[in-house]
Amino acid sequence: MSHAEKKIRVLIVDDSAVVRQMLAAIVTEQADMEVIGTAADPYFAVEKMRGNWPDVITLDVEMPRMDGITFLRKIMGSRPTPVVICSSLTEQGAETTMEALSAGAVAIFTKPQLGVKGFLQSSKQQLVEAIRSAATSRVGNIRPLSAGHRTQLQNQQERPASAALSKTTDKVIAIGTSTGGTIALERILSPLPADVAGLVIVQHMPEKFTAAFAQRLNGLCQIDVREACDGDRVRPGLALIAPGGRHMTLSRSGAFYHVQVRAGPVVNRHCPSVDVLFRSVARNAGRNACGIILTGMGDDGARGLLAMREAGAITYAQGEASCVVFGMPKEAIKHGGAEQVVELDDVPDVLIRQSRTH
Repeated sequence: MSHAEKKIRVLIVDDSAVVRQMLAAIVTEQADMEVIGTAADPYFAVEKMRGNWPDVITLDVEMPRMDGITFLRKIMGSRPTPVVICSSLTEQGAETTMEALSAGAVAIFTKPQLGVKGFLQSSKQQLVEAIRSAATSRVGNIRPLSAGHRTQLQNQQERPASAALSKTTDKVIAIGTSTGGTIALERILSPLPADVAGLVIVQHMPEKFTAAFAQRLNGLCQIDVREACDGDRVRPGLALIAPGGRHMTLSRSGAFYHVQVRAGPVVNRHCPSVDVLFRSVARNAGRNACGIILTGMGDDGARGLLAMREAGAITYAQGEASCVVFGMPKEAIKHGGAEQVVELDDVPDVLIRQSRTH
């Protein structure tokens, strides 16, 4: 990196002195990053940020005096800034993290449960990638649905299943996304009618977190949303989300599609991997599938989407204007996998239309 290139300025906010020290050490090791300060709670953070605003904030969610989510909402309300949430790898921590993502955080980093050595070995790259991803994000594009808007959309879509759609139960919609995807999926799935084609989804997210994410979406949507289990059938009105730490693939048995959920090595630095899902959809669904790649950093899914297109599937990439990070859609377009480019607010109508196409 040349001296002319600007380093990513990072502020670390965590009530644990040990964690602050570890995170700072990792960030300082990176040639493209620098720590501009550490703080034990949001009040100290505000003092550090005066006159020295960071490019990225790493933020603990459970702190004294003011919790991380309250602080996050204040930041997003006054000066939107990329925030990486640092959360414990527990079910309770996952539920809190879903709330943080809804409030505007762009990435998740799971803090160590064991000692420093284990942490440095297993989580160092995760933190670095989360910060780099956050630094390139457009936080202005993080727009959760208001309760009123969500109800309005659902009311608009409430209608009985059409005859055309009831005949096309073998349609499959495959979606892949990463940074910014949690809000994107909320905006896409919330207005979908209960008779939309079955969906299989990979959202890059740590294990334990996907179950909480699916549960949150299920409470917002007319369709059923759940974390996928091995052998689940893909059916209309159901969205299956790949579990964190497991690859999900599509298989066909007779007239029906099912998912297989398996442990495996990372692909494109991810497990679950969008490419793994998309390639299986290309093999087993072909022209009966629709694929779309949404906001996210990196190139996971680009080649898989091309495989889907070559197998006869209709394929889309989210447009740059509505992405939090344009990396994954950009690579899909570059590799020729995306037949069409569509902005986020138009995706629900696209998916409904594809569900009704024979």
